[in-house]
Amino acid sequence: MTAPQTDPRQGGRPSSGRPKRLGAHQLIDVVLDDSSFVSWDSPIVRPVDIDPAYAAELQAAQEKSGCDESVLTGCGTIDGRRVAVLANEFRFLGGSIGLAAADRLERAVRRATAEGLPLLAATASGGTRMQEGTLAFVQMVRITDAIGAHRAAGLPYLVYLRHPTTGGVFASWGSLGHVAVGEPGALIGFLGPKVYQALYGEPFPEGVQTAENLAAHGLIDAVLPPEQLAEIASRALSVLTAPRRGVPPKDAAAEVEQPELDAWDSIQRTRRADRPGVRELLRYAARDVVPLNGTGEGDAPRDARPTESSAMTLVLARFSGLPCVLLGQDRASQANHGPLGPAELRVARRGMRLAAELELPLVSVIDTPGAALSKDAEEGGLAGEIARCLADLMQLPTSTVCLLLGQGSGGGALALLPADRVIAARHAWLSPLPPEGASAIVHHGDPSHAPEMAAAQLVRSVDLRRKGVVDRIVAEYEDAADEVPAFCRRMGSVLAQEIAVLSSLPTSQRLARRAGRYVF
Repeated sequence: MTAPQTDPRQGGRPSSGRPKRLGAHQLIDVVLDDSSFVSWDSPIVRPVDIDPAYAAELQAAQEKSGCDESVLTGCGTIDGRRVAVLANEFRFLGGSIGLAAADRLERAVRRATAEGLPLLAATASGGTRMQEGTLAFVQMVRITDAIGAHRAAGLPYLVYLRHPTTGGVFASWGSLGHVAVGEPGALIGFLGPKVYQALYGEPFPEGVQTAENLAAHGLIDAVLPPEQLAEIASRALSVLTAPRRGVPPKDAAAEVEQPELDAWDSIQRTRRADRPGVRELLRYAARDVVPLNGTGEGDAPRDARPTESSAMTLVLARFSGLPCVLLGQDRASQANHGPLGPAELRVARRGMRLAAELELPLVSVIDTPGAALSKDAEEGGLAGEIARCLADLMQLPTSTVCLLLGQGSGGGALALLPADRVIAARHAWLSPLPPEGASAIVHHGDPSHAPEMAAAQLVRSVDLRRKGVVDRIVAEYEDAADEVPAFCRRMGSVLAQEIAVLSSLPTSQRLARRAGRYVF
């Protein structure tokens, strides 16, 4: 998902030159299975009192584009999976949305909802059709309402933002996808650069309204050419449409009782640089992994670096065929780029919202030496984000599994802890502070008592199991770092089993246990 190199003199378009832009019919042919598209569109009937000049524009647009309006709708299949499609045709009056286009869009979205179909929208539009004025402008409310109802029904909505996507389309149905992908070099922004120039007498800053820049700021999940859209859509739909209730438990090895080690021994093992983290877990144990980038709200973790460098990983994935939203603290990123901060926790909360809306199980992975202690973290509302994560997880209606994978230090770890079931690796641990910090507090600034503090605070997975904080321990032989693929696959099987069992439990029963598990 690496973005192509761009030349700022070309407005962010790939330096190899302007890529060929596909029309709506061409895009449909590229993305959908061969000959699978079936149009849902009825012939457009124009008002009898239409302005003659506008009627001439519409006729010219139809001849130029080969389409009778700026949107095409229908259904087809992607890897055999049926999906509804909305596609802008930019050659028809700049893909603008008037009353007829809005009618067509709303009908298609409502039909997709009624038929229980996932929805794929491919935008390419300048926004509202100026020839129809305010009556066209307010249609964005109507279209947004239809998309909202589709999402409220728990149905997937995927968006492909093509070149260009601006104005009311970007500010409505173009910005509501569960997964949003941009076309390489695409101009994507609220106020088009021509309008900005006319209003303010100066050009819009270069390199801002590009798909690549939006991805860097956590507003879209990836930048991909049309030829790769079918593959990412298929992976996403494999997760989002997979059965999640009434699934028999997957086979997983029975829990193995292993010799207990000192807390400090386990802590040192989890600090090994080669210990497997969430990346390795996904590599060896998951399928159909779809990385999601940022919050979708313009709050990019780690100074606008993409999600691969973020301390918080957010993906759609399947374990043994069972779908989930997984959010996990990335040990490698924290080691290389610093601890997680409030922006990363906002990424986690995006994952929680996705799980709730799509009725997907949520897996949270704890593996952190601690949250950021800095001016930026304080001013960014770190404590408040921890509190909101706790509140969201406690009330999340879908089933939840927390995995203590390695280090579990402080509020950054606590933020992802509440769950229906808590699984721990043998050497994983959870503590209010790094043991050195706890020692400094109790022993007047002396961190050397960290080993005895760790023992006294009952941080080990076995201690947490005895107290009911942890429900199940997954073996390490003798150390996960020495058996990475086997350990990750073992953990993946356990996660799948836990997800399957939870799917059969009533929501009220799960929530009641979740709320009462910390009464000792």
